[in-house]
Amino acid sequence: MNELDRLIHMPLANALGWTLFHSLWEGAVAALFLAAILAATRSPRVRYVCACASLFALLLGFAVTLAVEVSQQRGGPAVNYSGFSGARRSGDIAPLQKAHRFPLEEFLPWLSPFWMAGVIALHLRRVAGWIGAQRLRNRGVCRPPDPWLQRFDALRHRMRISKPVALLETCLAEVPVVVGYLRPVILVPAGLLAGLPPSQMEAILLHELAHIRRHDALVNLLQNLAEAFLFYHPAVWWISGIVRSERETCCDDLAVAASGDKFDYAAALTSLEQSRTAAYENTLAATGGSLVKRIQRLLRTNDRLELAPLVSAAILVMVAAGALVAWQEAANGPAQQAVTPYTLWLNQDVAYIITPAERAAFQKLQTDPERDHFIEQFWQRRDPTPDTSRNEFKEEHYRRIASANRRFTWGSTPGWRSDRGRIYIVYGPPDELEDHPASQPYPTQQWLYHFIQGMGKNVIVEFVDPAGAGEYRMTSDPAFAH
Repeated sequence: MNELDRLIHMPLANALGWTLFHSLWEGAVAALFLAAILAATRSPRVRYVCACASLFALLLGFAVTLAVEVSQQRGGPAVNYSGFSGARRSGDIAPLQKAHRFPLEEFLPWLSPFWMAGVIALHLRRVAGWIGAQRLRNRGVCRPPDPWLQRFDALRHRMRISKPVALLETCLAEVPVVVGYLRPVILVPAGLLAGLPPSQMEAILLHELAHIRRHDALVNLLQNLAEAFLFYHPAVWWISGIVRSERETCCDDLAVAASGDKFDYAAALTSLEQSRTAAYENTLAATGGSLVKRIQRLLRTNDRLELAPLVSAAILVMVAAGALVAWQEAANGPAQQAVTPYTLWLNQDVAYIITPAERAAFQKLQTDPERDHFIEQFWQRRDPTPDTSRNEFKEEHYRRIASANRRFTWGSTPGWRSDRGRIYIVYGPPDELEDHPASQPYPTQQWLYHFIQGMGKNVIVEFVDPAGAGEYRMTSDPAFAH
């Protein structure tokens, strides 16, 4: 308590208390200024620049006010701010001033330790987020196919970005994000490049490239600093929300201008919303801001028409419905077709072991007897002892499916469809297993296979649980790692 009391009576504490007090009306003035600008213009660039200027002006005003208050505390007798009358302390009025003194001057220094604690806590949170973002770019990532790398390089040149930008697939993110400023990396969820139509995927990548072209990562860093130092002011969080919203709008405009098709881009945003989660504050994601308002704005063609909102809403509903259907079909695959014993056999029982040529041949069959004969031949080709009545391969395969469903089912997802279930079904139980449920930043499992045909010896398959809820995801496919 003595240390706290000593801190409270330091000149810096008094100066900081008055700085916090003055920042309240300074923030109110900045918010009113920005509100007037937002009401006067609908240009995303103007709104974004004014919001950034308001936020950084608040941060600069805080620093200047603190410097002035510190200089006043160090030089000469202190000014009495307690009465709002402008009078200074003097011997002849001291008794009267002591009797009627406004308690604000005594209360303000006590704000300093609480403000310092809040600033330290928020900075630690930002540092943890930055560390998480750096790990996001280094763990669970793989190189996308070469055709997409070539296409991405062309998109980068289209956006007139000269510095190198990396494109990686990750199993730890649900939506595309940009990580880093000096060496930016665009991370896309594994399977998204193949799951979206190429034109929609290009539009999403153009949006992320727009963040890099506009140096949004640097602005986002300064924005986080302003939020940390002025965390107590509601106006700061309101202005910061405007900055983030208008930033995404500006990137939307650049992406649409570069792609030339706003409808494809709106459909892509709707598809991404189906898997949207909270992104790191140190990253820039395509799903930031109010997605519904962004899509409505993209689809609105004439603000003067009274029917424009209704038309936009109708198009938005149709795009959302179409994207939802496409997403469900992509997520569930051919299993959403008419369910028959043959579709179940093709898309569940042997989904991981049937070759592309066999699948194509099976899908061309027209009659059930042909399909039955194909299935019989399928198992016979894999029977290690064709001269016996037992098919050990078939028995072991279905035993693995049952074991995967029993051990790896998570929520409504059956075990055979999980990453661990797929590896278990294809390669069998691991020879060695290391389980690290308390590892940081995510729980981890490592499966070691002493030998896998076609891959070699000591093959390690790693799984991580990003949400800490028991849904483990594979960081890299062993079929492409060797």
